Amino acid sequence: MKFTDYLIFGLYMAGVLSIGVYHFIKNKSTEDYYVGNRNVKAHHVGLSIVATDVGGGFSIGLGGVGFLMGLAGSWLLFTGLVGAWLTAVFIIPLIKKVDVSEGMMTYPDFLRFRYNDKVALAAAAISGIGYLGFTGAQMLAGAKLASATILQTNPWGMDPILFSLLIIAVITILYTVIGGLKAVIYTDTVQWMILLVGLIAVTIPVTLAKIGGIEALKMHLPREFFSLGNIKAVTFVNWMVTIIPIWLVGMTLYQRMYACKDEKEAKKAWFLAGLFEYPVMAFTGVFLGMCARVVFPGAEAEMALPMLIRDMLPIGVTGIVIASYFSAIMSTADSCMMASSGNFTNDILEKYFFPNLPMKKSVRLSMLVTLVIGVTAVTLAAQFTMVLDAILYAYSFMVSGLFIPTLGAYFWKRGTSKGALTGMIGGGGLTLLMMVNLIKPPAFLQGTGLDFSVYGIVVSAVLYISVSLLSRNES
Repeated sequence: MKFTDYLIFGLYMAGVLSIGVYHFIKNKSTEDYYVGNRNVKAHHVGLSIVATDVGGGFSIGLGGVGFLMGLAGSWLLFTGLVGAWLTAVFIIPLIKKVDVSEGMMTYPDFLRFRYNDKVALAAAAISGIGYLGFTGAQMLAGAKLASATILQTNPWGMDPILFSLLIIAVITILYTVIGGLKAVIYTDTVQWMILLVGLIAVTIPVTLAKIGGIEALKMHLPREFFSLGNIKAVTFVNWMVTIIPIWLVGMTLYQRMYACKDEKEAKKAWFLAGLFEYPVMAFTGVFLGMCARVVFPGAEAEMALPMLIRDMLPIGVTGIVIASYFSAIMSTADSCMMASSGNFTNDILEKYFFPNLPMKKSVRLSMLVTLVIGVTAVTLAAQFTMVLDAILYAYSFMVSGLFIPTLGAYFWKRGTSKGALTGMIGGGGLTLLMMVNLIKPPAFLQGTGLDFSVYGIVVSAVLYISVSLLSRNES
């Protein structure tokens, strides 16, 4: 990269921070900070949703699966289309009937409304920890991108990925801490448009021209890379089971539901998000991963796409496209920090340790918690090597404990607080124990390749249903 590219990148980051400062001045309450005062337009929310869900982790991860399996990797984001549209049809009409009247600002607020405080507390802990890990995954994505492009060396001789991780963390944490949800949503809108233009209008045509077009891809890549069927059935099942349920339990998504002024605006936002995820971003990401494999066949899968951007694009354009990828990374990292912060601040600290805080102190507490979460996420990020693995681990833990009790909260009147609490602890706990190898799948299922979340969801369902039927209906 040349000086022009660094200048463009620096100006972009300064612009992002300025949006955070602007909304810091505008924020007057925790409702402003966490749900944007419930008056954000559908197109802003929709683009923010897809920027958050796809973000840096899935952007870098998509390039990686495209590198490894070709067009079939696009099924990873088909989950986004299904999850978004199911939510729009079945969930949004129900949640928008109660969110304003009940003053809801977080996902556990809904579970408190349907069950009780204990269930909400358990959900807040599971969600907060899950989003903490997810935030770390996004920062790792940013570190991989930076270490392959703008921060290949540093004056202190630090490992490039570690040094990049620290730089990305400082920028993302700063504007998220000071700006709140509106800063996140409005920067997401701009960032996502930059990402789409950078990838579709610039990176794809320039790369194809330099490598010799589609024919060069066909010549250098295996034939199966051009088939949507180049995917194992168990991989497809794992993606569907692990990712689609997150649309029902994702704290970032509930914040955006609450941020929409009414049901109509929220539905528009979710339908828009689904279309941008699949087919738009799904095929863009995997196709670029395929191009990266032609240029860097021996590279680590998730590093090939950043290297492609670094080496293939002309001066000036490189800075724009690098900024666009960082936009996706920060779009997800900031939202995940806000989600985890909301869980710990609103659902735990202010409910049990600091009740009745004055408004100004409440906002400051929210900012402090967001800062601590960001710093903790950096520490977690340093423990992983693959971005997609970190994301799917976080998702597995969250959906295993939260999906079934939340589904029951909407659609099964006989579900009880005891059943929900037991299902959360049992499903989430089992998945966590399997992740750290303290429990293994049953012998007859070992070797099937099923994700840990499959076992966690099944156990959660059994516990939730059986305990609910055996206990008095408390709802």
